[in-house]
This record gives sequence, C-alpha cells and structure tokens, in this order.
Amino acid sequence: MIKHLLIISLSLSLLSSCSSSADDNKVTTDLVNIPNGNNEPGSLPAITFAEETHDFGTIVEGESVSYTFKFKNTGGSDLIISSAKGSCGCTVPEFSDKPVKPNDEGKITVTFNSSGKQGYNKKDVTVITNAQPNTKVISITVNVDVADEKTKENK
Repeated sequence: MIKHLLIISLSLSLLSSCSSSADDNKVTTDLVNIPNGNNEPGSLPAITFAEETHDFGTIVEGESVSYTFKFKNTGGSDLIISSAKGSCGCTVPEFSDKPVKPNDEGKITVTFNSSGKQGYNKKDVTVITNAQPNTKVISITVNVDVADEKTKENK
C-alpha cells in the first residue's frame, strides 16, 4: 500500500512540474523574420563564364600556353574576386582585384607550363568571389607530347 501511495505521489509531482501554459510553447516571429538586408533576388553579384573549360589540344613538352576565360557579372552588385588558385604549380591564373560592376565583363587568364607534364592533363582553377555560391571552378585540358632531341636543341 505504501508503495502505491509513493508511486501516485511521484506521478502527480512529475505531472505538475511539467505543466506549462500555451504561451510558453509559442515561437515568436522575432526569431523567424530575420531582416535579410539587401539579399533580395538579383541584388547579389553573380559570375557567369562564357565557357568554363578550354582544351589546348596537343602541345610539345616544355611549351607554356595561355587562355583567357571571359565572364560577366550578371548580378545586381559589384563582383569581387578574392582569389583564383590552380590545382598545381604548373597552372597559374591572373585576374584583376578591382570590382566588376553589374553587367560588366572581366577575365581570368590561365597559363599552363607543360615542363615535366607528359600525356593528358586536366587542371582546375578554383575562383573565390563574393557571389553565391562563392566558389566556381574553371578547367583546362591539354595533351603534352614528349619533345624529341631536335625540338629540345632548337629551344
């Protein structure tokens, strides 16, 4: 009997401690309606490349080749490139750190040095901007033939 009374009193105390008013469980709109500032569609910068890959075809080992990727800021505010990095030291991108205005064009020139890179090569350049998403990858491909002795002597 004492066990039953103890169980009932414990149950009643647990139920009374868990009770709450309906107002305690409400979600306020202060947490949900966070002001979004100037992030409305079309207000952010957007980088759009004319092409995202370039194939150099076949070159002779030791040659350096370059290609200029053109892009446009298709967004509504200034586009800033904070960095562009090649996937290896043989692939070097060059770009301007000046902001690109909406509807203006920019360029990234990628130079590939084929020394010691025989065969098929695919190299990426990762471009970091203030657009969303902030990362864009452009790529080059090239087939590097081994230089024969005559070609090496003429260089």
